[in-house]
Amino acid sequence: MVGKNCFAILSDRRLGVQLQTIATDFQCIFKIHDKLFLGLSGLGSDAQTLHQWLVFRHKLYQLREERDMRPETFASLVSAMLYEKRFGRYFCQPVIAGLGEDDKPFICTMDSIGAKYVYFFLLLLLLILV
Repeated sequence: MVGKNCFAILSDRRLGVQLQTIATDFQCIFKIHDKLFLGLSGLGSDAQTLHQWLVFRHKLYQLREERDMRPETFASLVSAMLYEKRFGRYFCQPVIAGLGEDDKPFICTMDSIGAKYVYFFLLLLLLILV
């Protein structure tokens, strides 16, 4: 959900196998930096592995560029990492939410092989008003 210069992302904390609940404190939303969050749904072990790899890659980016990644750049990184593993893929579907330049909200989701779908809220708003 987005608003003017803000966004909200939420999920449940249930980890389960079919109808059996294993845990109720499983983390699905991860903070990458102050203006960027990553939500991972799907297989729990793949979500944790992918999160660790993405944190590692973000830290490398910070060392090289001396700044945080923009949400658009991070979405491209996630998409490339998922597509790289398309034959032995991670069974999770990421949602990337953040604030870009001028605190413009950005939300992107993708499937398990990295096909991105970026939500353009300005276009949706214009279509609704017309």
